[in-house]
Amino acid sequence: MTNRTVLVLLDPATEIRTSALELFTIARALGTVEAVALEGVGVEVLAQLEAYGVESVHQAEFSDAAGHVVTGDERHLPAVVAAALAAAVRRADADVVLLPSSFAAKEAAALTARALDAGLIIDAAGVSEGDDGRIVGSKRVFAGSWDTSCEVTTDVAVLTVRANAVVPAPAAAPVNTQTEPLPVEVPELGVTLASREVKARSGDRPPLEEAAIVVAGGRGTDGDFAPVVDLADALGAAVGASRDAVFEGWWDTYVGQTGVTVAPRVYIGAGISGAPHHRGGMQASQHIVAVNSDPEAPIFEICDFAVIGELADVLPQAAEEIRRHKG
Repeated sequence: MTNRTVLVLLDPATEIRTSALELFTIARALGTVEAVALEGVGVEVLAQLEAYGVESVHQAEFSDAAGHVVTGDERHLPAVVAAALAAAVRRADADVVLLPSSFAAKEAAALTARALDAGLIIDAAGVSEGDDGRIVGSKRVFAGSWDTSCEVTTDVAVLTVRANAVVPAPAAAPVNTQTEPLPVEVPELGVTLASREVKARSGDRPPLEEAAIVVAGGRGTDGDFAPVVDLADALGAAVGASRDAVFEGWWDTYVGQTGVTVAPRVYIGAGISGAPHHRGGMQASQHIVAVNSDPEAPIFEICDFAVIGELADVLPQAAEEIRRHKG
């Protein structure tokens, strides 16, 4: 393994999400792991960082060109995040920057790469070291039709990594994580942040874009998402929908090329025909289960396990069996 420094964006820093733990796991296989935080790191978070082998945390301290301290939600704007990451790369002489694949993180990654004249890979499904020591990102492209490997040829590599790329694993032995301030001059944004609202999670469900298991409903639900939600609760899964179901007002978030792109370990599509738009947002899933009453539904062409039947009958039986097995 090449002796390199890998920076991981820690946002939010008040809690560590599964996607961040995955990034730390990937980073340890590439070199020395350091984190970049946009806000204060608490004791519980620091303990997790030590368990996952994070050697140090660069705590960003933002100020504008006039020296005025910048606090509040502006710290999470992509341009501000990019300024923090670029400053951390220069301070730590880092070689790799890893971010999650949220919309905001992708924009921040692009701005960071531009500031550093670095190579950029978006939505990597895996990150490794090539034979020549360069960073290689694996990707599924064209709606999951092709698997590609992209080698970064610049000195610094910036990558956003899809959730569920690896199973999070702590380091063999914990480290003593050090926290150090990172002065960051905030660029002239040209915009004013009016408000920022973090969407509350639905119960104990994981965020849709990060979930290891996703249960999605489509037009075949006829607007009744109760069986979909019940199965998701039994599995500890996130709930999604097709675009048509959202446009009908039956659910609030859809999976697709213009919606949320997911790559869970298990994707269950119930009452979803499998139109190209939808397939483009979920075809990279590791295992696909389809439930549909139409044996000619296109989703059956890409699924690993097919159930031909009415979802109102199939999903409650599956939820009951899962709960019985857990109990």
